[in-house]
Amino acid sequence: MSTAAPPPPAASEPRLAPTTRLGIFWQRVSEGRRIDDLWSQFAADARSSYGFYGKDVDWDEVQQLPLWKRPYPVAKQLFWAMMNKLTPARRVLLLVALVLLLFSGNGNNNGFGIKAEFLSALLFLLLLSLELADKVTMKRDLEIAREIQAWLVPSTPPTIPNAEVAFYTRAQNSVAGDYYDAFYPLDDASAGGKLMLVMADVAGKSVPAALLMATLQASLRTIASEGLPLSELAIRLNHYACAHSLGGQRFTTAVLAEYDPATRHLSYVNAGHNSPVIRRANSSTERLESGSLPLGITPEATFPSSEVTLQTGDTLVLFTDGVVEAFNAAGEEFSDNRWLNIIRGLPNLNAQQTLQFLMKNVEDFVGATRQSDDITCLVLRCS
Repeated sequence: MSTAAPPPPAASEPRLAPTTRLGIFWQRVSEGRRIDDLWSQFAADARSSYGFYGKDVDWDEVQQLPLWKRPYPVAKQLFWAMMNKLTPARRVLLLVALVLLLFSGNGNNNGFGIKAEFLSALLFLLLLSLELADKVTMKRDLEIAREIQAWLVPSTPPTIPNAEVAFYTRAQNSVAGDYYDAFYPLDDASAGGKLMLVMADVAGKSVPAALLMATLQASLRTIASEGLPLSELAIRLNHYACAHSLGGQRFTTAVLAEYDPATRHLSYVNAGHNSPVIRRANSSTERLESGSLPLGITPEATFPSSEVTLQTGDTLVLFTDGVVEAFNAAGEEFSDNRWLNIIRGLPNLNAQQTLQFLMKNVEDFVGATRQSDDITCLVLRCS
């Protein structure tokens, strides 16, 4: 789900439309992508799959073996990691296909005159079709969930006197556990009401985190409409989060802020979240540090609020840990220091352009590497 995407890459060289049957077939299979693009995608998928199955490998045990003895136990554990992801019936199907493949070299046919390697290929194709059907069904359900989740966050920024806001989010899977928001709790923007800014990250990923994100959004919107002080609002929200956190396992880090457009006064509560950055017009930076535990840890937690005043040309950047923990193909982390240096060097841009500038720096660093966390950012700029 992306509500404000970074600028598109530079236009590539025009391609000629395929005219032969083979060209049309390849165009359909590759969706017109170049070989290097397809290879980059394959490499990213391969690294992601290796990491997924590699979590089940006992690497401590492997490291104790001599180098020449390591490949077999690694291959064995990876094989069982893949087997355990299948249903029992499909495991049997896979084993039968492997046995037929192993004994296909003797050149013997079965009683029907069909070669073993042909039967093996048919069984592999059947197994692939069964797994693909499951994936397509799940993908369709996740697409519906993503549409529902998109309804819960703003698609267009609210109007703010002498300021503007922009936001971007990219889920690691189809749905995200990140939550951002920018709204007037009392629906009185024209009367000089305060703007609520939210950036939150539910522990975990994909569907479980997305479901908790949805409940957090609903409860926050309801509590905020009561016009409570920010600290009390956070306490109420924490009580709700504790009731649904599975004993603190599904906690939520969050920044809750109220911005008064008339005075440019910002009050905020940081509940264990990555410290937002204020980039002043003179290029200096300030951090809105955490002052309390994440939501959902304990009902007794308190949430003291802090205050800061923004000036013309100042930029407030809220983000989740998926930004600073993004990594490239070499496994190098983007890091908080790199992020802070980029913010310090921001050119004089509006909120949307600033957001695009920041996200492009992250994407240039990451390249085609598939990420392991959601990436979300919100920018408020005073004009």
